Amino acid sequence: MFAFAAFGQRNLFAVTGSGAKGLAGRLAMEAAARRRHPGAAGGPGAQPGASFLQARHSSVKADEAAGTAPFHLDLWFYFTLQNWVLDFGRPIAMLVFPLEWFPLNKPSVGDYFHMAYNIITPFLLLQLIERCPRTLPRSLIYVSIITFIMGASIHLVGDSVNHRLIFSGYQNHLSVRENPIIKNLKPETLIDSFELLYYYDEYLGHSMWYIPFFLILFMYFSGCFTPTKAESSMPGAALLLVVPSGLYYWRILYLLSHRGSPGEGCRAEACRAWYLVTEGQIFILFIFTSFAMLALVLHQKRKRLFLDSNGLFLFYSFALTLLLVALWVAWLWNDPVLRKKYPGVIYVPEPWAFYTLHVSSQH
Repeated sequence: MFAFAAFGQRNLFAVTGSGAKGLAGRLAMEAAARRRHPGAAGGPGAQPGASFLQARHSSVKADEAAGTAPFHLDLWFYFTLQNWVLDFGRPIAMLVFPLEWFPLNKPSVGDYFHMAYNIITPFLLLQLIERCPRTLPRSLIYVSIITFIMGASIHLVGDSVNHRLIFSGYQNHLSVRENPIIKNLKPETLIDSFELLYYYDEYLGHSMWYIPFFLILFMYFSGCFTPTKAESSMPGAALLLVVPSGLYYWRILYLLSHRGSPGEGCRAEACRAWYLVTEGQIFILFIFTSFAMLALVLHQKRKRLFLDSNGLFLFYSFALTLLLVALWVAWLWNDPVLRKKYPGVIYVPEPWAFYTLHVSSQH
């Protein structure tokens, strides 16, 4: 019995001894690896949070290698729906709801639509960025979203006051100083205040609104490439959304009513919906973004990378918008009055000029 116990003890020592040697060998190998890579997680030269960053980047690489993101039908549908309802539908809502419900010293129903747009659109943009197969710079995304909200809010205030001025006879087709209700104001410094309001609305507001908007779309577009050509196709639902999405960027709504009393004039102005792309500075931003997207597609094609379904959706939406703008310009190419008003190299007549020239003058 004692012999058996001694035999078992010797075997146990042998096993544990070999295990200890194996463990010591593994520890020595890991120590040597840490000496070769001092910044590795857990090593003496590792920076605080290095293990977290390594885990995060490894998971990102794993996600990128897993394949192309599926078509975001829910997000693109919500984008299209809220664009048409909250942005395009603002002037229509102002036409439908009685004016008595919204006094001139209170926000209009269109203003509430604009407020909802300013909240929902940044949220959808953040959701879109989170689904991008490529990791995008977080700081740039956050700054763009903040600037977008500021610009849209500035436009909300300026546009609201502008609609209120229409009740008093303000005419949008004239400059601020040429408007009958403003040019005779005393003291004349009040005119400078109205010009400042116009600047905030049409220039600063639009720029801060749409520069980050198109920048975010382009950054997302830059991650919509796949090495598999078979994945470069669009589902049927995406094809159905391309048309309303492209039409939104070029949105057209002819004014159906004419100027009459101040109330009717305001309803007519409330009914108008600007072309998103042909309005002021937005066309320049849109055409620049479109050519940047085309250049990126050609560059990635050399690397044998192809657009996935989400990238194709954006690309076709922008292409449809460009086609509609080209048809609009071709239709008014030989208009002598509009040619005189827009003498620059880029000839894109704005909707209010077309309305005051060819629609309201016929009533």
